[in-house]
Amino acid sequence: MAFHCYEMLVLVFLIVNMSFYGSVDGEKNALGASFIFGDSLVDAGNNNYLSTLSKANIPPNGIDFKASGGNPTGRYTNGRTIGDIVGEELGQPNYAVPFLAPNATGKTILSGVNYASGGGGIMNATGRIFVNRIGMDVQIDYFSITRKQIDKLLGESKAKEYIMKKSIFSITVGANDFLNNYLLPVLSIGARISQSPDSFIDDMITHFKAQLTRLYEMDGRKFVIGNVGPIGCIPYQKTINQLNEDECVDLANKLALQYNARLKDLVAELNDNLPGATFVLANVYDLVSELIKNYKKYGFSTASRACCGNGGQFAGIIPCGPTSSMCSDRYKHVFWDPYHPSEAANLILAKQLLDGDNRYISPVNLRQLRDL
Repeated sequence: MAFHCYEMLVLVFLIVNMSFYGSVDGEKNALGASFIFGDSLVDAGNNNYLSTLSKANIPPNGIDFKASGGNPTGRYTNGRTIGDIVGEELGQPNYAVPFLAPNATGKTILSGVNYASGGGGIMNATGRIFVNRIGMDVQIDYFSITRKQIDKLLGESKAKEYIMKKSIFSITVGANDFLNNYLLPVLSIGARISQSPDSFIDDMITHFKAQLTRLYEMDGRKFVIGNVGPIGCIPYQKTINQLNEDECVDLANKLALQYNARLKDLVAELNDNLPGATFVLANVYDLVSELIKNYKKYGFSTASRACCGNGGQFAGIIPCGPTSSMCSDRYKHVFWDPYHPSEAANLILAKQLLDGDNRYISPVNLRQLRDL
């Protein structure tokens, strides 16, 4: 989701994505595997292996990520992503390893694989400003490789059961299709003249339906799909549009809401038409909006200023890097950088997805989805 304009810094990538949380042998219903798709909200290090302008494997990213001793891993936050936290809570024995990491081989993949990529989107043109990124079509191509590897590890019959019953497919995507495609003046002015918002969102939904159906055809049965959050309220948008603290960019939020309404219909359609599958919709938009609106209630001191960043009133222009200013109270900021939530915010969001009611997660929450 970020717009990264700093030069690529080469750091040694720490292989920490397989850090063990503890034995789950006694947990009958422990999640087997988590297959994570999407963008920088859940990227755990795939972009480290790409020549791309969208990277997070530089300090102080990861400063609160215990598994790496506070070193950057490629996660676009100060600590764990929502995907990390959900996996831990559901009893998954290890973090899902980035698909492009050298250790994404053998039995390691049975705890899950993360295909998400900073800058990625539903549409293949999304994120081209970053030069390289992995869009959803290629992420699913990568899963087809993993799927064959699991057949070899477990045998076809056990592999099919493991994927269908012991695995959750988590997809967090769509924000970049607006922020770094449709709303990006430099690259999309021609498209925006020739394509209305309705038409662009039609294309997104058509592509996404085909992508989710492909995962179903490879035996995915338990899905959680995040809708697009209030992208008009992120520090970057507030800063470049010179808004007040409690203002958001209307157009960006209207596009998100328009897409989310269509996504809700798509999820209902897939639940009706794909036998044996459960598609759960995570209402990220309302969850994050609630956190931003009532941030003090949740123990935060600001929901508009980035903890790590530079530029403008809300430190919202230059992404987080070694030369950024950084707040001293990281756990009191909803936003870590100009685009992404802090670990403190991710913990609150994850809790609602795990155990919340149908205002935020429906038709079941993630703990119930695991136990189906």
